[in-house]
Order: sequence, then C-alpha cells, then structure tokens
Amino acid sequence: MIIDIHGHYTTAPPALEAWRKRQIAGLHDRALAPSAAELRIGDDELRESIASNQLGKMRERGIDLTVFSPRASFMAHHIGDFETSAAWAAINNELCHRVSRLFPDSFVGAAMLPQSPGVDPASCIPELERCVKEYGFVAINLNPDPSGGHWTSPPLTDRHWYSVYEKMVEYDIPAMIHVSTSCNACFHTTGAHYINADTTAFMQLLSGDLFADFPTLKFVIPHGGGAAPYHWGRYRGLAQEMKKPLLQDHLLDNVFFDTCVYHQPGIDLLTRVIPVQNVLFASEMIGAVRGIDPETGHHYDDTRRYIDAANITPAERHQIYEGNARRVYPRLDALLAAKGL
Repeated sequence: MIIDIHGHYTTAPPALEAWRKRQIAGLHDRALAPSAAELRIGDDELRESIASNQLGKMRERGIDLTVFSPRASFMAHHIGDFETSAAWAAINNELCHRVSRLFPDSFVGAAMLPQSPGVDPASCIPELERCVKEYGFVAINLNPDPSGGHWTSPPLTDRHWYSVYEKMVEYDIPAMIHVSTSCNACFHTTGAHYINADTTAFMQLLSGDLFADFPTLKFVIPHGGGAAPYHWGRYRGLAQEMKKPLLQDHLLDNVFFDTCVYHQPGIDLLTRVIPVQNVLFASEMIGAVRGIDPETGHHYDDTRRYIDAANITPAERHQIYEGNARRVYPRLDALLAAKGL
C-alpha cells in the first residue's frame, strides 16, 4: 500500500467557513454566534468536496490511503477562548469522520485538539478520547504554539504537556506536531511559521529528555522536519555539546519525519541524512503549495514522484510508503489488518 500520513480537509464545503466567520463575529456580539446545529452539510456535499479533489488526486497518483485531519490553517487556536476552540474542533473532527465513513477504504481520521493559549492541555482530553473511541481516529495533531506565532506556551518537553502525552501512550497514537495560522506579521503562515515550528519542535526535543519519561511516545515532524535534516551536523554537534546521547539513540526511536518536501533534491537529502525507518510518505496535497512546477511540469505536492526517483532500494521504498506508517500508527495497522490488508 501507499499510505499518505499527512492530509488535511482543505476542500470542505463553503458552509464550514461561513459558520466559522459567524462564530468569530459572535465573539464580539453574542447575538451573532451560531450553534453547532446551524451548520448543515449533507453527505452529497462531502462526497463532492472530496471526489474530484483529494480522492481524485490520490487515484491519479496511486495513493491508497490518507490520514485525514482538519485544515491546519483553520485550527487558529489563538482565536477566542477554549469554548471557541472546543466547538470548532468538534465540528471539524466530525466532518473528517464523516469523510472517512463515506470513503472508508481511502481515508482515516486524525484529530484536531481544542487547544487555547494559556489553557491547560488537559482540557483537550475529552475531544481526544471521543475521536479515538467513537470515531476510530489513529492520530492527533498537536500545536506547540496555540498563540499563533508568539510562542507563549512552554516547550514540548515541559510537564505542561504531559496530560496529552499520557493519553497518547494509553491509546498508542502518535502526534503530528503542526502549528496553525500565524498572526505574527513577521512569519508567513506556510512559508515561515510552519517550517520554523518544525525546526523549533525538533530542537526542543533535542534539548530535553522527554523520552526518558515516555519511551513509547511518538511524534511526526512534518514538512520534512523543517531545517533539521539540512542542518543535521549542527544538531549532532549541539547534542554533543549538551552531553546528550547520539541523535539516533536520543531521538530517533520516537521522532519521525514526513516527505512533504516539494522538490527532488530535498527528498534526496532527506533520505540520505535521515534513516529510512524514520521517514514516512506524505504529500499534504491541495495544501500549502498547489501549483505546477515549471521545471518538471508536475504538481509540487506530487511527492510520490520524488520517492519513486530517489536512490533507495525497493525495501526502503516499501518502508517509506507503508511499513513505517503501520509501525508508527499502530491503530492504523490494526484497522488495515482487520480488513485483511
């Protein structure tokens, strides 16, 4: 199988964004605030939003299954308070669940958490549990910066986050470390804030000893790991100066990288520097970069082409496309095994 572990519902019906605008307006005038019941999106609308978009591209590119979560830039945890985020997360997670029910062979859910700046992450546990127990989701997205580019939360190694980690271990689910919209004018959301966050998360994990407390905890750092693979020597050297173990011992049993890197040289570097067992196939299609590369004539986010062309063995290619995903996402593996796959 070819499993894409990084998909977002970027093509949701327009009614979703319209509801969100009303929710935001309601923060200033309660009379304008909508109820969740006022959002009505039928199954036919969901099918239409997926069939010619994500599903169509999956079939064109030969991708079998996508781990599907709410649109990252829509999470916008900095807007409103916890109640705002809780209502918004529940709606988005339910839509992803409905997509996975309509197309059960092609999509499986990953949850957005109702994070809010300054609020204990333990407040996210009920939504996390609902998504795992009721929806069968196989992962979560964890935003290390709910403030939207101002970085007011403690590092990921701080006990501030432990309640979420405990649930991740209990349910044997990984977290993709994924920020949302930047409200800091210095950081373009997808071109800077996302990549900054990937790099920042990696350095936080390097600096601490989180996995001594949670030896089975698993994180996926998206977008190829930000700057980490490109500056691997720097990070090996910093770890050495901090008297940390070698990176393969310190982090690589727990930290993984996806292939949302949108040119061949980038994938070539990723697969040379990072052990193949730590690289998972992903495209984030119809996401941050939707255009066609004039140098190749193909979509930038058609990442399968890069993996197929990489100088790796067939066994390594299988690891990237399927084996690593089934190992890092045990609930996904169990779901596939139950179908005889």
